[in-house]
Amino acid sequence: MITKYGYGTVGVIAIAVFLIFAAAILINNSAVKYSLFAAGTILLIFTLNFFRDPERTTPKDKKILISPADGKVLLIKKVNADRYMEGPCTQVSIFMSPLNVHVNRIPIDGKVEYFKYVEGEFLTAFHDKADERNERTEIGIMSDYGKVLFTQVAGFVARRIVCDLKVGDNVKAGERFGMIKFGSRVDIILPENHEIAVKEGEIVSAGTTIISRIK
Repeated sequence: MITKYGYGTVGVIAIAVFLIFAAAILINNSAVKYSLFAAGTILLIFTLNFFRDPERTTPKDKKILISPADGKVLLIKKVNADRYMEGPCTQVSIFMSPLNVHVNRIPIDGKVEYFKYVEGEFLTAFHDKADERNERTEIGIMSDYGKVLFTQVAGFVARRIVCDLKVGDNVKAGERFGMIKFGSRVDIILPENHEIAVKEGEIVSAGTTIISRIK
């Protein structure tokens, strides 16, 4: 299944690959011909793989928070939140490589109370200030168990954030809400009533992996 967020890009790439194949057919040089066929095939496979959107089964337990992104847990640290969330919190950052599924999903049932798009830089996702200085969207959800904040953070390669949400939306855990094109990171800011269920270096999947349990 291809995500709706990639229809335009996939269409453009498909046309480009068709033109590459058409040009290859007209070329008599075998080395060049097969090189073009190989390049077009690789480009098409990479694009289809990047915009894949597999179905996921989200846990039904309401007292958990699930991962909003596929990738690797980059860091877990204590922070003093100063936007939407306030006071001592825990930040969980997930790094998304170009090979991961890039469709993002809602981490917990609730209502969108806060949404902000921030223009910024394009530091690498591993930079310790990427969550403060990079282009990003910040999304705050009020759940039955309190506030949660999560961000889509652009990176050095990722220059396109897609997000369907707006303030006032009622959302369900596991629902698709957007994507970050070509890899970056997602940060989750959790209050103290959340017990972290993952560790640094762990591989997580959007919509299925439990990030925290609510005490």
